[in-house]
Amino acid sequence: MNVLIVEDEKSLAKEIAEFLRTENFLCETAYTGREASEKIAVNLYDFILLDLGLPDYDGLELIREAREYNSEASFIIITARGAVEDKVKGLDLGADDYLAKPFALIELLSRINAVARRKFNINTSDISLGDFIMKVQSRKLVCRDNIVDLTKKEYDLLQYLVLNHGKVLTRQQLYEHIWGNMLDDQYDSNFIDVHIKNLRKKLNAHSPTPWLETVRGVGYRITIPEQ
Repeated sequence: MNVLIVEDEKSLAKEIAEFLRTENFLCETAYTGREASEKIAVNLYDFILLDLGLPDYDGLELIREAREYNSEASFIIITARGAVEDKVKGLDLGADDYLAKPFALIELLSRINAVARRKFNINTSDISLGDFIMKVQSRKLVCRDNIVDLTKKEYDLLQYLVLNHGKVLTRQQLYEHIWGNMLDDQYDSNFIDVHIKNLRKKLNAHSPTPWLETVRGVGYRITIPEQ
């Protein structure tokens, strides 16, 4: 998943980014509100970790602004502010959680995972897809007790489609959420198609995948079969 860390303490921002990357998140940092505003206006994020005490921006105002461009992003407020009114205002504006400094990185990860479970309605670490079982915690895909040999990006692509099951995801959305920011002069819509083709080939070698649908002219969708 794609995460934007908005934090003016550069050492803390880098520490959070390095930790989350080891947990398979894509991470970007913004050290000012203006920089964050520019990134949010042009890129899609799954999570925005936001320090309210920015030197050039009111963090609460940034939440209002970000909602216009990243309506589906989840916000976790990270700040030294302890006032109850700040916490309430942030939550009222749509923030999903609130974490006061100092905090342990493992607690931050736990909060992110908890928000993700609510956001994507995940009640188990295993997700069934026909004959396949996606083991979210161990990042493995199993078919009849056989592990499907997927690359990291193939797994990320499948997992993001699964988490958004029922939704049609465009090629651009998939590219940005799995590979990071999209630059117009580098983007090739066939890039996603090739990866989906390779993914399907590996999956179909184990069992048919009617639940992985191509929506012509738009993108892809996963419809989780009823058990």
